[in-house]
Amino acid sequence: MPASPAPKSVSPVRTPDESIDALHRIILASLEDDQAIETVSIPLSGKSTIADYMVVTSGRSTRQVASMAAKLAERVKAETGRPARIEGLPTADWVLLDAGDIIVHLFRPEVRSFYNLERMWAFGDAPAVAGPVHEPFED
Repeated sequence: MPASPAPKSVSPVRTPDESIDALHRIILASLEDDQAIETVSIPLSGKSTIADYMVVTSGRSTRQVASMAAKLAERVKAETGRPARIEGLPTADWVLLDAGDIIVHLFRPEVRSFYNLERMWAFGDAPAVAGPVHEPFED
């Protein structure tokens, strides 16, 4: 009697919320690994249809911002199979990475301070801080 084939491993089915949370963890871990500065995560679920989270962070230079964005796009693709779209990579003052359910803004500190996206998108809520404490609403 021939040997029966080995059972196929079944990967667990994730709900949309679990997939978004997993993507969020991947993004935050990648930014932390690349020593991003003052990473802030703003939940947008129920407030906007563009994404479930907006992550805003900084790099110390255009080279670091570009490197973080490129590595983040590669990591999202490798771990989720989803391509991430990138805008602003050539100048790397402000790079936007669209990972579908999560939008990531990577800035040089001066450019981040000028645009102050945290204040614009926080909807009166304090954003969730991932990393060193950052008080974006100080006057």
